[in-house]
Amino acid sequence: MADVDNLCDCMFSLTLKRLPAEEEFPDLSTHNNHMAKVLTPDMYKMLRERATPNGYTIDNVIQTGVDNPGHPFIMTVGCVAGDEETYEVFKELMDPVIEDRHGGYKPTDKHKTDLNPDNLVGGDDLDPNYVLSSRVRTGRSIRGFCLPPHCSRVFDKPVSPLLLSAGMARDWPDGRGIWHNDNKTFLVWVNEEDHLRVISMQKGGKMKEVFERFCTGLTNIENLFKEKGNSFMWNEHLGYVLTCPSNLGTGLRAGVHVKLPNMSNNANFDEVLKRMRLQKRGTGGVDTDAVGGVFDISNADRLGFSEVELVQMVVDGVKLLIEMEKRLEGGQSIDDLMPAQK
Repeated sequence: MADVDNLCDCMFSLTLKRLPAEEEFPDLSTHNNHMAKVLTPDMYKMLRERATPNGYTIDNVIQTGVDNPGHPFIMTVGCVAGDEETYEVFKELMDPVIEDRHGGYKPTDKHKTDLNPDNLVGGDDLDPNYVLSSRVRTGRSIRGFCLPPHCSRVFDKPVSPLLLSAGMARDWPDGRGIWHNDNKTFLVWVNEEDHLRVISMQKGGKMKEVFERFCTGLTNIENLFKEKGNSFMWNEHLGYVLTCPSNLGTGLRAGVHVKLPNMSNNANFDEVLKRMRLQKRGTGGVDTDAVGGVFDISNADRLGFSEVELVQMVVDGVKLLIEMEKRLEGGQSIDDLMPAQK
C-alpha cells in the first residue's frame, strides 16, 4: 500500500495449529464468484501461512465467498479486505480477482481521479417525467484503522448474507451512525460496509446538481480529516481503498430511479446497458426486483475510470434509454439508436 515498501513490511506469519491445507481448503465446486474462480489448493496452502499486521488471515478474506456460493442478480466478488494491507499480503489472490472483476485492470495499471463537477457535460436536463430521483455515492476508508470486517467495536443493520458472513454486523449497533444536512440530500454513514459512505441525492433528474454537492461535500470531509492528522486510504494503483474489491478506485455509484416499462421489455435492453457500461437493479437495492417498470440504473465500473467519466456514462446512458422509451411508447423502432460499445 502507499506506506509499505515491500511485502515483508506488512506480512506476519501464522503459527496456529491447524489441519493440513488439503483438509481445510473449502469445497468451491458449486461456487460462482470471482474468488472461487481464482483460488486454488496450492494458492490457499501458500496464503494460509500469512497474516496482516492486524491478524487478518486468508480464511477471513474468503469467508463471505465460501458461505455464499453465488447470487441470483450479480456476480459477487467472494472476498473482502480487513485492512489496507490485505491487498498486498494476499495479492496472489486479490490481483487476479481485481483484474477479473474490473475488466482486465492489471497490477501495473494506475487509477485516475477527477472530482471537478465542471468537467461533467450535461446532467441538468434528465427528463423528470421518467427520472424519479438521482444519487451519487462512494466510500472512504481512514488510513491506520482496520476495515469494518475486522475492526473493534464500532444504523441500518446489515442483513445481506454477503455482509453478515464477512463480519460487518459484529457488535451492531455500537459505533454506527449517520449524519445529514437539514433536507437530507447529503448524508455520511459511519461503519456500514466501509468506514464512511458518502451519499448525495435528491428527487428528479438534476444529476449535475447532485454531483456538484457530492464533490463539494466529499472534499470538505477530506479536509476535515486532514486537519486532524488523518488521511484516506489511497494509492496510485487501487485508487481509494475500500472493503470490497468491487468498490476500489472511485468507489462511486451514480444512479437514477427511472421509469422504463417499455424499454425493459425490449429484447435489446440488456445489450444497451452492456454497451453503455451500465447495470440495472431493483429500486430497493441489489437483492430486489424492479416494480412497475422502475429500475435503478447505474455505472457498472468503479476502477480505471475517473468519477467524472463514470457519472458521464450514467448521464449519457440514461438520456439514451429515455429516448428509446419514448420511441417505444409511440410504437417506433429503436434500431437506429443502438449505441456502440463504450
